[in-house]
Amino acid sequence: MAKNSRKQIEKDKRKIIEELLQNSNKSINEIAKTCGFSRQKVWRIIKDLEKNQTIWGYTAVTDEEKLDKKSYIALIKRTNEPVSSKLLDSIINRKMEEKGKKINVSIKGSIYTNGIYDWVICFEASNIKDAKKFTESLTREFKGFIKEIHLLDKMFSIKKEGIENPNIEGLRKQFDL
Repeated sequence: MAKNSRKQIEKDKRKIIEELLQNSNKSINEIAKTCGFSRQKVWRIIKDLEKNQTIWGYTAVTDEEKLDKKSYIALIKRTNEPVSSKLLDSIINRKMEEKGKKINVSIKGSIYTNGIYDWVICFEASNIKDAKKFTESLTREFKGFIKEIHLLDKMFSIKKEGIENPNIEGLRKQFDL
């Protein structure tokens, strides 16, 4: 296959991904029309992207407030203890997700990082009390591996999952302006 063909295929894939990132609910026909591709080409590229796990899934972007939820972020700093296979299994098998459900907590993102914090967990809970229960359960579950946890209460989403908040003017309320 010629280099130009490979470059063009990659360019076409990126074009379709950008369309899906703007609105994953778009139909194949809408994406094809916007990108100037055939319906079959879009369908094939999307299936390939799903098969090789470039696309992990699709989600709806919601307003937590309207669902009587609050968003929180747990910033976690590890100790210098080496990671055990038991700890890794617990993370991979998402044991904290199961425990969270029992106290009405839903994990929205779990990210291993390099920097000041080692792990960032984004989650929703009904209130700060449940959010604190969740971070306490994290400390118990990973005893000896967590040095400190900082809990942040998300005040307002300006952009989420690449989508601008349709109620962006609500940010003014946060500053009483």
